[in-house]
Amino acid sequence: MHEHHLVVFMALLILGYGLFSKKAENSIITPPMVFVIIGLLVSFFDLELMKEGPKGPFVKPLMEFTLMLILFMDGSAVDLKTLMNEKSLPSRLLGIGLPLTMLLGSLLAIPLFPEIPTLSLIMMAFILSPTDAALGQAVVTGDQVPRKIRQTINVESGLNDGIGLPPILVCLALLSGSSGEGFDSQYWLGFVAKQLILGPIIGVVIGFVSGKLLEQAFKRGSITHAYQMLASLAIPVLAYAGAEHFHGNGFIAAFSAGMFFGTSVPILRDRIKEFGEASTQAMILFIFLLFGIILIPASYPYWDWRVWLYALLSLTLVRMLPVAISLIKSGLDLKTTLFIGWFGPRGIASVLYLLMAIIALGPEGNEKIISIVSLTVLLSIFLHGISAVPLSAVLKKRV
Repeated sequence: MHEHHLVVFMALLILGYGLFSKKAENSIITPPMVFVIIGLLVSFFDLELMKEGPKGPFVKPLMEFTLMLILFMDGSAVDLKTLMNEKSLPSRLLGIGLPLTMLLGSLLAIPLFPEIPTLSLIMMAFILSPTDAALGQAVVTGDQVPRKIRQTINVESGLNDGIGLPPILVCLALLSGSSGEGFDSQYWLGFVAKQLILGPIIGVVIGFVSGKLLEQAFKRGSITHAYQMLASLAIPVLAYAGAEHFHGNGFIAAFSAGMFFGTSVPILRDRIKEFGEASTQAMILFIFLLFGIILIPASYPYWDWRVWLYALLSLTLVRMLPVAISLIKSGLDLKTTLFIGWFGPRGIASVLYLLMAIIALGPEGNEKIISIVSLTVLLSIFLHGISAVPLSAVLKKRV
């Protein structure tokens, strides 16, 4: 199966699943489950695609475009005024829960995998820190879960992708530099600083200016409905390209552009969101298909008891304990706190960050890291997908 055959196959899958998507919306069957399973079935055939693996020529641009769109759409959904309220549930989860998750994930990994360099394990813990609320779609789309809890899980999931990216980039830069000859720590620290400073600045400028231009065009009536929606593709691309041109980080720029998208016109934001979410969903499903075709077959030979243990701890203790700590004195009861703690699925962000790491560092010598992240995400896709409907019903009865 070559790249163009894969695209046609993906188009048929989206069309086929779409015909039954309404019935599946509030069931235990989620789109990621379906596409990963199909990817696994396809992997049993002897494909040229599998021989190339994550280093295939089309994987990098696909990963970059998908991550760029996700980060922009996540950023554009942020209500900065609400988020800055220190008493808000998302600010607690992001400001306290996320750093604690990164720390606990690192502390558990280091003694469990002593043969792996510490910095690689820290990067792995960071990669597994962002959550993906869409894996438990019934939690965020149904009406059984109270609106406040749905919004909390959604906002946390939308923002921790972008917030978790800078420390991952720092790890990648240090690992890339230390693997070469003549490692210059001063050079690499300067490189990272430039990435983390210029990216946000350029993203903010492009997002704000683009939003104001669109707003003025909308008020004049000089922009059509179609081009209002297409802005969801144009702005993140411009932010990414602008940042990369000046040696900033394009992904952080895309996220910043979304956060500071400078328009206050609700209908304009809604149209951009509608088209952007549809485009992003198609790209996400493509990534999950590749996850089943490429990453799972390459990972399962390394799934020993330690990998299984860490994957299960990552989905339970590593997630739920920091959430519980962050929500102390929040007014939530224990059952609601446990519900929020459990629904921290590891999904598309972890897969994309893993692909980024593989492309930057190569798969050789990183097989264990790849296997840990892949198993954790695979378990999360099914455990969170299957449990979303019954646990949402239980929460409704309890609240």
